[in-house]
Amino acid sequence: MSIEFLLTTLVIVATPGTGVLFTLAAGLSRGVRAAVIAAFGCTLGTVPHLIAAITGLAALLNAGAVAFQTLKYLGVAYLVYMAWSTFRDKGALAVPERTGHTAPSVRKVITSAVLLNLLNPKLTIFFFAFLPQFVPSGAPNAVARMLELSGIFMLATFAVFAVYGACAAAVRDQVVSRPAVVTWTRRVFGASFLALAGRLAVQNQ
Repeated sequence: MSIEFLLTTLVIVATPGTGVLFTLAAGLSRGVRAAVIAAFGCTLGTVPHLIAAITGLAALLNAGAVAFQTLKYLGVAYLVYMAWSTFRDKGALAVPERTGHTAPSVRKVITSAVLLNLLNPKLTIFFFAFLPQFVPSGAPNAVARMLELSGIFMLATFAVFAVYGACAAAVRDQVVSRPAVVTWTRRVFGASFLALAGRLAVQNQ
């Protein structure tokens, strides 16, 4: 494992995206435990993309415009749903302490997090281009090496996302104790989900 791989991985996982946004929202609304669960779910959501890249399925996805567009627009639709749920105070930024709210189950949080990453075809293509750069050409143990690097990437994803969520949880009391701040924070998160949906919608292969 090279320093270049570690630095590149940290830059990639630390760059704000749908997973970071979801984990921040979980930590801000429901504390550290929810943030860690969300980080775990987001990490699980990278597994199918890593497997697709390693087995070469990414090449098929990249070549098949229909498959790519179908998966892309499913991802767009889910992000729009996340935005709508957040605006209605029933999504990632729902605060369970308020009357009438119950904390979402662990399964629901993980499912939502997995879907956010799973329905993004760009991740598969990204890993297909990213991982081979750190595996020597013609290496006899290339698959094992890519699996090793994938495991490191997943650990880094979980750790960085968990830190993001913990930082959000640290200011949670200051946020949830102010209804106006909660309302504006929810709007910002909802708008961010919509912006991410728009960005994904206009992306090409």
